[in-house]
Amino acid sequence: MVRYAGGISRFIPLRRANKDSSTDWVLDKKELECLFNSKTKIIIVNTPHNPFGKVYKKEELAHVADLCKKWNVLCIVDEVYEWIVYEPNEHIRMATLPGMWERTITVGSIGKTFGVTGWKMGWAYGPANLMINLQMVHQNCIYTGVAPIQEAAAIAFEKAMTNLNQKNCVFKSTSKELIVKRNYMAKILCDAGMEPLIPEGGYFMIADWTPLESQVDLSSEKDKFKDYRFTKWMIKNVGLGAIPPSAFFSQEHKKQPKY
Repeated sequence: MVRYAGGISRFIPLRRANKDSSTDWVLDKKELECLFNSKTKIIIVNTPHNPFGKVYKKEELAHVADLCKKWNVLCIVDEVYEWIVYEPNEHIRMATLPGMWERTITVGSIGKTFGVTGWKMGWAYGPANLMINLQMVHQNCIYTGVAPIQEAAAIAFEKAMTNLNQKNCVFKSTSKELIVKRNYMAKILCDAGMEPLIPEGGYFMIADWTPLESQVDLSSEKDKFKDYRFTKWMIKNVGLGAIPPSAFFSQEHKKQPKY
């Protein structure tokens, strides 16, 4: 989409500072700063992060915000997992940081918020002068939303807001339900000999499978990247499906993951 608009995409990977959890993956500040210049128009930020499950800390977002303000850059922030954050972590909305509301478009998802991922509908909010352009693109590319799903989303929000201070409110209950499954999945992966990264948010978990590399024969799989070969081997021999993380990486960073 950026190329079609005449732009150039520049990518920065999360880099591993430590080993055990998604919080240990960070943006290198100097590397990020070097990507900003007078031609930079927009940065896209994803928190909680998919697939690592990293929840950006306030100081991390503040650094991005400072660069946006310094170089007059807009920020599109993907916060579709904002209601799936595990204690003691806290989701910080980029648009709430000083000077960021007027330059931020925030994206949400009914599928992630209410557990209906097959319903491909979401929302975006921001200042009127930015939203008018987004509405124009939406009108000419998609034309309209699906009215029955919009109605269902409105009802879901009304019920959630009615129960906002109750334990059964979906904004609170989802994380409490999923953290039990997260911990169970981590134990299964550890018992199998893998090294899981414990996510702070979202419902995906990344695991380093390479401790098992000597125990599996991937010679029958011909994909370029090893994580693709392993996931195909696992489907055929174990009956377990997974997503190769290199699918999430830009071309120049595809060799980085081993998960």
